[in-house]
Amino acid sequence: MTPELKGFIVLTVVKMLVVFTITLVGVALLTLLERKVSAWMQNRRGPNRVGYAGLLQPAADGLKNIIKEETLPDEANKILFMLAPLLSFVPALMLAAVIPFAAPLPVAFDFSLPVLGRFVHDGLVPMVVADLPVGFLFVLAISSLGVYGIALAGWSSNSKYSLLGGLRASAQMVSYEVPLGLSIIPVILLSGNVSFGAIITEQQTGLWYVLPLFFAFFLFFVSGFAETNRLPFDMPEAESELIAGYHTEYSAMKFSMFFIAEYANIVTVAAMTAALFFGGWDIPFTRWDQTPGLPQTLASGLFMFGKTMSFVFVVMWVRWTLPRFRYDQLMSLGWKFMLPLGLVYVMLIGSAVWLIENMLGVGSPVTRGFLLFGLNLGLGYLIFFIIDRGHVVRGSTARPEAVH
Repeated sequence: MTPELKGFIVLTVVKMLVVFTITLVGVALLTLLERKVSAWMQNRRGPNRVGYAGLLQPAADGLKNIIKEETLPDEANKILFMLAPLLSFVPALMLAAVIPFAAPLPVAFDFSLPVLGRFVHDGLVPMVVADLPVGFLFVLAISSLGVYGIALAGWSSNSKYSLLGGLRASAQMVSYEVPLGLSIIPVILLSGNVSFGAIITEQQTGLWYVLPLFFAFFLFFVSGFAETNRLPFDMPEAESELIAGYHTEYSAMKFSMFFIAEYANIVTVAAMTAALFFGGWDIPFTRWDQTPGLPQTLASGLFMFGKTMSFVFVVMWVRWTLPRFRYDQLMSLGWKFMLPLGLVYVMLIGSAVWLIENMLGVGSPVTRGFLLFGLNLGLGYLIFFIIDRGHVVRGSTARPEAVH
């Protein structure tokens, strides 16, 4: 084995250990964070008994789930019943492998082997476990597999309550995958690439895409709430209506794996939002991070972590702020508002980019970004203040007043 191949393997193993360890440990700590955020918003203390300031509460929860009795309904499909949590858990972890978490790290090896040429460029190792050229297309493909775990969990339990929760989850996730995919097309139009690394690099040369593509960010983030079954889109787990949704019959660690998958998906959506619309690991107002070096890699990693955790906090903030939609409102919002808006927005951005680059002759990414930002401002005023006026976004028509 050549030194180049040894170095590549060592770096890949280190990246895998770092990413998956942080994901698994971080998911446990996110349960504590959510309790602390909800307590802070409701003016109470939250967990404070197990460990200093409640820091060992996730460990206590994990120990409790490990030693609890594993139940298995008599009439359940035993194989699919035990397989369903894995079908939700494994794709959630796979998604963390393709999102860059820091600037590329320079290495001393000369990676000239053909097998390494596509993964290492000019002695720079991308800070991502798998630097796939298809980028977020892989994320869309793998994330869509999570619906199988939820649907099978509801069906294999042989419980009507679980089946209803699984069916509603399947309909919801399939419905919101369409606007989620449409929201990414404008990113492709501006960057000309589907690789996360290339998209982040394009944002370094111009504006972060949240400005020129604000409505794409809006569609992506709202669809991310629905894809992760978070409030106000937590219909699959509407306790007041379905007892506990698709996981009613689950207990112990099989029950916990669904929640681990949910929090892992929240982190993935937050990291993708940071990478696609907020420059990823790019440090704003400086080009220092574009110079390869270990300090730049560490600093950019901290910024990526901060951006991701900011969106995780927003997800928790929304949960304890907004009420749950009715199911007809949820489906109407997806099919009657977000899908048409996504289609119109794709055509509008495509036409605007062609006009700016070919008719106006604008070649600067910054100038193009500000022109598109002005277009988004006008579109936002048109949709939310003129067309909508509280009716379309609400997702349902007003009921006629009763005649006395």
